Amino acid sequence: MKLTLPPRVSPQTFDAALKAFAGVVGAGWVMSSDADRDAYADAYAPGSAERWPASAAVAPASVEEVRAIVRIANEYKVPLWPVARGKNLGYGTAAPRMAGSVVLDMGRMNRILELDPKLAYAVVEPGVGFFDLHDEVARQKAPLWLSVPGNGWGSVIGNALEHGIGYTPYGLHARNLCGIEAVLPDGDLLRTGMGAMKDNPAWHLFPMNYGPTWDLAFSQSNLGVVTKAGLWMQPAPETSLELTWDIPEEEDIGWVIDTVTPLKIAGVIDQNVFIPSWLGKIVVLGNRKDFWDKPTAMPEWRVKELLKQYQLGYWRVSIRLYGDESVNKAKAEVIKAAFKRHLAAPAMEVWWRQGDPKPPLDLALGTPSAVPLQMSDWVGGRGAHLGFSPVVPATSEHVMGQLKRSRKIIADHDVDFYASFTIGGRFANNVNMLMYDRDNAAQVDNMKKLFNALISETAKAGYGEYRTHLGWMDRVMDTFDFNDHALRRFGEKVKDALDPNGIIAPGKQGIWPAAYRALQKEGAE
Repeated sequence: MKLTLPPRVSPQTFDAALKAFAGVVGAGWVMSSDADRDAYADAYAPGSAERWPASAAVAPASVEEVRAIVRIANEYKVPLWPVARGKNLGYGTAAPRMAGSVVLDMGRMNRILELDPKLAYAVVEPGVGFFDLHDEVARQKAPLWLSVPGNGWGSVIGNALEHGIGYTPYGLHARNLCGIEAVLPDGDLLRTGMGAMKDNPAWHLFPMNYGPTWDLAFSQSNLGVVTKAGLWMQPAPETSLELTWDIPEEEDIGWVIDTVTPLKIAGVIDQNVFIPSWLGKIVVLGNRKDFWDKPTAMPEWRVKELLKQYQLGYWRVSIRLYGDESVNKAKAEVIKAAFKRHLAAPAMEVWWRQGDPKPPLDLALGTPSAVPLQMSDWVGGRGAHLGFSPVVPATSEHVMGQLKRSRKIIADHDVDFYASFTIGGRFANNVNMLMYDRDNAAQVDNMKKLFNALISETAKAGYGEYRTHLGWMDRVMDTFDFNDHALRRFGEKVKDALDPNGIIAPGKQGIWPAAYRALQKEGAE
C-alpha cells in the first residue's frame, strides 16, 4: 500500500517523527514499508482496503514507551490509532478511521501481570489474547474460566473495550473490567478506580472509586491508550448442564424471548443466551454453493428443505447452567417446564463435570476458538462479513418487530438472511451477519447500500447499534440524535479538552477532535 501522509503533516515532519519513534522503540519496531502498511489494512474491507490506510505503525513494549510515543506524536502533530492485536474482524481490523494515522500496535505488551485464583481476577496488558490467558490458566491449574467471543484470536482487553459479548455469565466483557491504567493524550498516566491511590490492593476488586468513575470512559473511546486492566473471571464451576432445543418456526422466536427473559432477569439463567438462526449451523457444513448455487438469496422453500434434511429448527436455543449439580438440576426443571408450555419436544441434556474434557467448539465453556469465523467463507471467493447489530428490549414485541424489519430490508437487497439474538437480560442484541466476496464489486456495492438501509430504517424505529465498522462510525453516531446530538457534542467537548492536538484515534466512534473535524466525511460510507 502506498504512503498516505497524515493530514497537514509534511514528508519531512513525518520522517522526523518516525525517527523519533525509532529512538524510543528501536528502528525494527517502526514499520513504514508498503508491505507493513498492507499488514495493517482492513482484511475484510467492503471495497478497497486503501480506503482507510495507515501511514506506518509503531510497536511499544512498555507503558514508558507508550508515554514517550504519545509525547512525540503531540510534538509532530502525528495522529495515532491504538490497536491491541488488530483482530477486530468485520469492524475494521487494525485500520485507522482517519487516513494517514500511525497505528499504535500494542501487541508487544503481552504480559499477564497477575492471576488471582482466590479472588478470581487477572491483570493483563492489551497484547494478551484469549488463547494466551486460557493457556496461562491451564499452566497454573487455576480454577478459573474465561468468557470468550467468537473470535479467539483477539485481545482480551481490546474485545472488552469494544463492548464485545460472550456466552457465559461473564459475557458482557466491558462489565468485567475493573481498574484501568491509561496513557492520556498528553502523555500523562492515569489509574482509575481504587488504583488512583498508590499501591491500593483493592484496585481490581471494587469497580468504582472516590468521585467519578472513569473506567468505561476508555471503552470505544479516543480519550487515551489503555496499557493494562483488571479483568474479573468466572470461578470454575463444579458442573455445567446444557439444555438445547431446536425451535421449528421463525415466528417462534417471540415466545422464546418471552420465556428466557424473565428467567434471565430472575437469575435462574446466568449466562448470555445466544440464539442463532439455521444458517449459523449450515455454514460449518459447507459453502453456499453446496446448498444453493444461484446468485439470488436462498428462497424459503430451499431453506425448509435444508432444515428437514439436516434435522434442524429455524432457531437453536442452548442454555447452560453452572455450579453445584443439585442447584443446576433444580434450575433445569424450572427452565424445562417453561419451555414445555410452548414446545412438546424435550431438551437435549449434556452434562459437564470437573475433570471432563471440554468440547473444543463450546464457547459457553470458556474455551477460545477461531472456527466460528468460518462463516466468512460462506459466499466463496475472498470472503468477508459485516455485522449489523442493533440492541432492542428483550420482549417479543420488540424482537419480532426488528426481525421483520431487518428481514425485509435484507430480502429487498437479495442477500441471505443470517440473524441471531443474544439475550443479556433486559436487552437483546440482534446480530445480522452480512457475508460477501470482497472481489465481487457488485456484491460489495449492494452490501454498502444494504448496510446504510439497515442503519437508517432501524434508527427510524428507535433502535441503535452498539458497535460498527470504521466506514459507518459517523453514520451510526448520527443516529444518536437526542437533544441535537448531545452525546456527540459532549464527546467532542471532552476530546478537545483532553486532546487539543487530536492525537489519539481521531474519528473513532464518530468523535472528531476540533483539529480534524472538517475531515469527518472522508472515508465515511
